[in-house]
Amino acid sequence: MAGMSELKERLRTDLTAAIKAQDKVRSSTLRMVLTAVTTAEVAGKSSRELSDDDVLGVLISEGKKRREAAEAFDAGDRPEMAAKERAESEVLADYLPQQLSNEEVAALVAETISSVGAAEEGIRAMGKVMGALQGKVKGKADGSFVAAEVRRQLG
Repeated sequence: MAGMSELKERLRTDLTAAIKAQDKVRSSTLRMVLTAVTTAEVAGKSSRELSDDDVLGVLISEGKKRREAAEAFDAGDRPEMAAKERAESEVLADYLPQQLSNEEVAALVAETISSVGAAEEGIRAMGKVMGALQGKVKGKADGSFVAAEVRRQLG
């Protein structure tokens, strides 16, 4: 297929390999994420191939769903279901950029606050700081953690 994103092509190739290796968790997770990519492609007015950035967005979203589901299953005393969600999350993590450490996020937040001149504005500058941070942390750090760190440093 012409114009297929490299990331989507890698997902398809890895799915084939996982099926041949009879890796049930990996193959079901990759099927699920490819379905989500296809759904995103046909959503909206005109269907189109997703770019690598768009596919990355789908992967981030699916990973977040898995983490939230695992927490919900833990809270509901369903450890076997939580373990399944975590295993799927680990498969998805293979396709995401290297995650930033807590220290790296804190340093990036501090740097961004000073570069946009938001230190004096306090918490009112949250939107400005988050906007400036988005491109730097997309796919590399959990958005809720980044927001909490911005709140902490501005507060």
